[in-house]
Amino acid sequence: MTDFIDTLCAIIQDRKVNPTAHSYTSNLFAAGEDEIVKKVGEEAVEIILAAKGQGHQRIVEETADLTYHLLVLLAAHDLTWDDVRQELARRHT
Repeated sequence: MTDFIDTLCAIIQDRKVNPTAHSYTSNLFAAGEDEIVKKVGEEAVEIILAAKGQGHQRIVEETADLTYHLLVLLAAHDLTWDDVRQELARRHT
């Protein structure tokens, strides 16, 4: 079974290569790296706030938002989730 992160990465890559007018992901790529990095920063702050008393559901929601924006950032730099997996595995050994 394919991990949904892999599916999401494929969708993000497709939006990068084949932008569509009403796609949030395509709009992020069109806005450029500064906007993508800004969104990563915003989501990082939001997950911190969620962890400080907004409950488990908010932590999950903000983690999903941060993960998505990190995947967009990786794609913008021609990196993949596999690059992250490999680094985590390397650190584990």
